[in-house]
Amino acid sequence: MSTPDIRVEKGHAEPEEVAAITAILMARAAAQPIPSAQPHRGRAKAGWRRLEREPGFRAPHSWH
Repeated sequence: MSTPDIRVEKGHAEPEEVAAITAILMARAAAQPIPSAQPHRGRAKAGWRRLEREPGFRAPHSWH
């Protein structure tokens, strides 16, 4: 093995520190995501309307 899998960019990490971060990364990689009942999907249509598609006149008593 000529190149290490993990490299310290700045400073000096002791072998125990490298082993600890490796264990954390391996545990996160092995964790299974929790399956949800339904995957989140975005809206099929926007919740707002474009002004150019609105009618030109709005009654004075209407609120928007």
